[in-house]
Amino acid sequence: MQLEKLKKILTDNGEPKFRLSQIQKAIYQDGVSGFSEISTISKNLRELLEKEMRILSFDTEKVLVAKDGLSIKALLKLSDGSKIESVLLSPLPGKWSVCISSQVGCPLNCAFCATGKGGFQRNLTAEEITDQVLFWRQYLGKNQNVNLKMQNDNAKIKNYAGNDISNIVFMGMGEPFLNWEEVKKSLKVLVDKNLFAFGSRSISVSTAGIPEGIKNLAEEFPQINLAISLHFATDEKRNQFMPINKKYNLAELKKALKDYFSRTNRQVFIEYVMLAGINDHEEDAYVLSTYLKSIGNRQLIHVNLIAYNETGKEFKASSGNKTYLFRDYLEKGGMSVTIRKSLGQEVAGACGQLAGK
Repeated sequence: MQLEKLKKILTDNGEPKFRLSQIQKAIYQDGVSGFSEISTISKNLRELLEKEMRILSFDTEKVLVAKDGLSIKALLKLSDGSKIESVLLSPLPGKWSVCISSQVGCPLNCAFCATGKGGFQRNLTAEEITDQVLFWRQYLGKNQNVNLKMQNDNAKIKNYAGNDISNIVFMGMGEPFLNWEEVKKSLKVLVDKNLFAFGSRSISVSTAGIPEGIKNLAEEFPQINLAISLHFATDEKRNQFMPINKKYNLAELKKALKDYFSRTNRQVFIEYVMLAGINDHEEDAYVLSTYLKSIGNRQLIHVNLIAYNETGKEFKASSGNKTYLFRDYLEKGGMSVTIRKSLGQEVAGACGQLAGK
């Protein structure tokens, strides 16, 4: 939402200063879908605001809901006609996580990711980033009873999620650290006690390994979680499948993480997508373990093994047995590791599947 425009309208119409906080609370925390729903302001002001501005900066093109109601993907049309996708997931009982995009498309062109295959169009504004959270807060407010019924109708589902957002992850379309100025603005809005009021530790930013971005996060938002999309622990393989490594190789990433630990003493999550026959051998586990140990602060490193979500015929997901063996090898080497639950595949909203279509 355009806060500055809202402030100007209120000032120009002689509204008292507390009116802004009333409207902010209704929109950012209560999740109202329109100014007409804000009962704490006058009818005349509600009508004026409905006429002069809108809450969201985009239109909803399509919403896909998984059968169990725990994965929901939205296709959103921006004011210039470009499109992004945003996802709502319930990974744990009583929890909703929003996966938000920071760019239209992605310039990194990772071989196994659908987002990069579509190319890069532009950066999102801070408003377009935070409006995704507003969208899902509104959605939950309007559709929670439907979601709970869907979950209840599926006897296998024992996950009854609440009606609000617990976590925000910058893991949608784009590389957040290549749009740092707008991402930074969005983070400030998300943690602002007068706006969204999320705790810093409920927000995670994922990067393919941009050293300057890692440094910026450590300096400006040391309590926000950092996730590294590593996927390969040799420069040879990373160069082949993740072109960003040719600019920022594993040695530079190691240096950046060492600096991050010294500044924050915070845990870092290593994301590792399991690709059959490419990075799932025992040798790959050994190389990964050796690389991570060389960074130091092993107690602050946690590896998430992620099932590959197919985006084409070039790659296949590692078998469950391969993944378990890989996990066991890492654990024997003293690494903290989890096989992450996969959500969103049914609506093509899982990791690497967002394509803005």
